[in-house]
Amino acid sequence: MKPDAKFMVATGALCALLFLVGGSPAAAQDQPPPPPTQGSAPVAPDPSQDQGIAAVPNRPTITTTGETVQRGVFEIEYGFELADGHQNMNGLLKFGIFKNLELRLANNPFERDGGVTGLSDSGVGFKWRAITQNGNVPTISLLYTASLPTATQDLGTGGVGHSIQLLVSKDFGKHHFDMNEGPQFVARPQGGFDRNYFTSLSYSHPITGKLGWTGEIAGFSKTNRETPASMVLLGALTYNVTPRLVLDAGAFVTVYGNQPRLVGLFGFTYAISDLYHFHAAPKPGSH
Repeated sequence: MKPDAKFMVATGALCALLFLVGGSPAAAQDQPPPPPTQGSAPVAPDPSQDQGIAAVPNRPTITTTGETVQRGVFEIEYGFELADGHQNMNGLLKFGIFKNLELRLANNPFERDGGVTGLSDSGVGFKWRAITQNGNVPTISLLYTASLPTATQDLGTGGVGHSIQLLVSKDFGKHHFDMNEGPQFVARPQGGFDRNYFTSLSYSHPITGKLGWTGEIAGFSKTNRETPASMVLLGALTYNVTPRLVLDAGAFVTVYGNQPRLVGLFGFTYAISDLYHFHAAPKPGSH
């Protein structure tokens, strides 16, 4: 069995086990929809601080949570990756245009691979939350991203690509799981597309107070002759400075694939403001 086939089978087995556990009465009880989550555990909005706004990080994992940014909230994520022959600064801008619809713009303003330095391709898209967690039912969302050829030199694909992911998120008490699965259509310089499949499973849990831990297994199937299958294992710590600001730091190890063996990472997620209430009417009696 090829490495990418083994990875897909193993991750599929983990996903099946997770849903079997989630369906048992002993593992999950009826509960209200979860609050926005961060990398280590759910983060409940605090009405007495930051006007009830809470960050919804996708960092530091490759896996994307099924939860969406709160309606009207503009949120940013920025981080750095550091490895031998590879460094980048990666960014993601998110806006909750509706309750269950998030608009997204991703770009690496700095990328260095194999001695080539410049910009990366950009990604624009949306996340739509179709089902919100309730009892044994997980949060289920759809993520679409279009890759735009904005990279300099040889750091991009040279064409428009597409990615569609099914996102599933579920809480079991303080244990939080996120799973992603879906195809990616990578543009060829001469026209047309190569295709691969992305599969990931992440787990997070609070350690103490504002400190949390997250781990992940993720990978792509073979794209073409130059891009074989890949798989990484990630571990990281997260720290909630406030409900709106979450810091993270960790590393991932490449099990197989054309990537650096060990990559360190650190960054932050910050919910800047609720733009829909930016010009809120003054309270009665105020001047």
